[in-house]
Amino acid sequence: MRNTAKLTTAVLAAGALTLGLTACGSGKDSASLDTDGPLVVAASPTPHAEILNFVKDKLAKKAGLDLEVKEFTDYITPNTATEDGSVGANYFQNQPYLDDFNKKRGTHIVPVVTVHLEPLGLYSHKVEKADALKSGATVAVPNDAVNEARALKLLAEGGLITLKDGVGNEATPRDITKNPKDLKFKEVEAAQTPRSLDDVDAAVVNGNYAISAGLKPAEDALVLESPKNNPYGNFLAVKEGNEKDPRVKKLAKLLTSPEVKKFIEDKYQGSVIPSF
Repeated sequence: MRNTAKLTTAVLAAGALTLGLTACGSGKDSASLDTDGPLVVAASPTPHAEILNFVKDKLAKKAGLDLEVKEFTDYITPNTATEDGSVGANYFQNQPYLDDFNKKRGTHIVPVVTVHLEPLGLYSHKVEKADALKSGATVAVPNDAVNEARALKLLAEGGLITLKDGVGNEATPRDITKNPKDLKFKEVEAAQTPRSLDDVDAAVVNGNYAISAGLKPAEDALVLESPKNNPYGNFLAVKEGNEKDPRVKKLAKLLTSPEVKKFIEDKYQGSVIPSF
């Protein structure tokens, strides 16, 4: 009788453990597989989460969409969480960045709809004009390949450097052919570029991080990226195969609605520009 009781207890315990593990596993995948549950979207705090929260508060209920916004401050976790099903979608990135990320990490993230552009800008706490930068000045640039190339192209557009003809989204300081001010480049994580402004002469800052740091790209940037023919629009993205999720389709429609366009224009005053 004792042996039977022990065996029964062991079986019950194993069964409980199995159920617990199954529950944990299904919970992790629910964001991407349970189309009846809320759509969980990973986003950078500004402006992406702000835009999503506007949709959640003002538009989603009427459209029959249960939306949950999860904020991240880095550029890696939103994609890895989308890939493993921890979230159902993300909204924070542009096509060149995603292409590079998928290639390097073997992920399968795809864009759904482009929503806005955050112009990249050159900022400084030490000079008021780009041409006032002194010889040998240090400029902080993002350390990921795509944003560094984008930063260098911005500096070239501002007349501070010249890049090799035809250089694309893989430009590095080695592709600089002319550097009349002998600028030095300090590579830092994109999120840290605003904080570096007290330690360097100038910094190239992504629009979302600029806004989060209290900078106004349309007013404060010494050089500001042009929206014309710009490949860096930010979009809603999902893991490949989830593009037809009805929740994703509803969100894509809401993100490109006249109400969202007006919200972006009114709130960001040219620091974030609708792409539709």
